[in-house]
This record gives sequence, structure tokens and C-alpha cells, in this order.
Amino acid sequence: MTNLSSWLLHPRAKPVLWALCAVPMLTLMVAAASDLLGANPAEKLVQETGEWALRFLWATLAISPLRTWFKLPALLRFRRALGVSTFVYALIHFLAYAWLDKGWVWADILKDIAKRNFILVGVAALVLMTPLAATSFNGAIRAIGGHAWKWLHRLVYVVALLALLHFFWKKAGKHDFNEVSIYGAILAALLGWRFGLWARNVH
Repeated sequence: MTNLSSWLLHPRAKPVLWALCAVPMLTLMVAAASDLLGANPAEKLVQETGEWALRFLWATLAISPLRTWFKLPALLRFRRALGVSTFVYALIHFLAYAWLDKGWVWADILKDIAKRNFILVGVAALVLMTPLAATSFNGAIRAIGGHAWKWLHRLVYVVALLALLHFFWKKAGKHDFNEVSIYGAILAALLGWRFGLWARNVH
């Protein structure tokens, strides 16, 4: 673990993570330019950016338990990059839908949000994520205070539940629940760990 801790503390570790976080988007852009996104490239782009947002969100939530289990406090250095990447992919997911599916016709987009539950909860998750991304930097933490910042960033658990519900309702139309079950089980484990930690602190 000593070697791993040293690597995690290396000055280049963060830039490497940022680069890795950009790889899925760059891959999608290359695939789109090469006409390799399948019969429905718009749907594929919307779907893939949404699923990558979920993956990064789950990775963000996993930082705290992983650093505890493996005694790697340096892992905390990477939570911000994963959290910001989550927001970026979620924002691209929504913008891809607004552009490729609705052609930037905001009246149609608003009607769709009001009519379709899975879009409504997805937008709600994105809205709640916005202040988390905006206050993810040291200047914001100093400005609002560490205690208030911690309470604000607990919204990430609400975001995770809304994101999972969004994914569930999206997949329900296709009767495809395999991926939803996996994401749900992982989130249950992460929230269970957090609840257990809270319960021990209370007692």
C-alpha cells in the first residue's frame, strides 16, 4: 500500500485522472465523427453520456469507503475530479437530448419534462448537482464555510437516488433491469456503509 499511497500523492496523479475522465467523451466524439455510433447515433450519444455520468457519480461516492477500507487517505484528492466529471457528463447528457432529440425547441423540452417522469427526475438531479459543482473548489469552501459546505454536499445522496430512479424509469420502457440492478446494489452498499458510519458516530 505504501507504493500506492506514494503514487496517489504524486503531482501527476491528478492530471492523469482528469485525462482518464475525458477519455469516454473523446471516444464518443471520434465514434460520432467516424459514423460508428450505430443506427441511431443521437440515442447512442445521449445514452452513453448518461451512463458515464452514473459511473462517475458512483465512483465519487465510493471514494470515502475505499479510503477507509484500504487505509488510503490520499484517495480523497481525487473526489473533486470525479464529482466535476459527473456533472460535466450529466450536463452533456441533457444538452445532447435537448439538441439531438428536441432541436433546442425549449417549449417542447419543457413539455417533455412535465410529461415524462424519467426526464423530470433526471433534470431535478442535474439541477441539484449544479451548486455542488459550482462549490467544489477551495475558494467556494472558504466562502461558505466548511460546515455549511458539508451539509450542501450531502445533496449528492439525493442526486444519486434521483439518478438511479431516472435510469430505472428509462430502462423500464425496455423491460431491461439488469444494469439497474447492478447500479442499485452498488448504491445500496455505499449508502449502507455511510449509514453504518453515521450510526456508530451517534452512539
